Amino acid sequence: MRELVVEGQEILLIPQNYKFANKGKVTEVRAGDFSLELNYEPEGILENTYCEFYTQTNHGKLQFDSYAKKINGKTLIIASPAKHKFLQRRQYTRIKFLADLEMYLNGQPCKISVKDISAGGMKLYTSDKVDIDGTYYVTLPLSEGVSMDCKFQPIRIERHNEGGYTISGRFVYNSSYDRMFITQFCAKRNVEIKNK
Repeated sequence: MRELVVEGQEILLIPQNYKFANKGKVTEVRAGDFSLELNYEPEGILENTYCEFYTQTNHGKLQFDSYAKKINGKTLIIASPAKHKFLQRRQYTRIKFLADLEMYLNGQPCKISVKDISAGGMKLYTSDKVDIDGTYYVTLPLSEGVSMDCKFQPIRIERHNEGGYTISGRFVYNSSYDRMFITQFCAKRNVEIKNK
């Protein structure tokens, strides 16, 4: 683990209740554990209770499960995990997400077919014209009874000869919790798809 977690590295920590997700920086790495200084008070994080951890390394997006051996204010002593996995080389896990939705710009609807999503953004197809400088509003149905309102900004638009457009863009978040929620959703869905 020493070569994967280094001092100064940012780590996202997600307890069983994702609403208490937190971020922090590694301050010290030892043989059997490492110190993590959180950005916020560790509300909803308990000693000896497993959480999910995500961080970006030179080898790709790293995910592991571990627990806080000790909590002292915002400083957590995290046990070195027995195993870890790399989700993929891109910064955020991207998953297939097929849904026909509407997104809105100034109250005007635009019909879209979503192809995939990640915490960074989404790729979609539409036959409607899209303003590349616009900020669109879209509601993503993530699971039964759970949806998320997102702001979407197009980055790349490809026009098809037969008509229509493939658009890639990024999400703009109102809070870091929304980003964390979609990060966790995509990571879990990715594991479910691989295990089918």
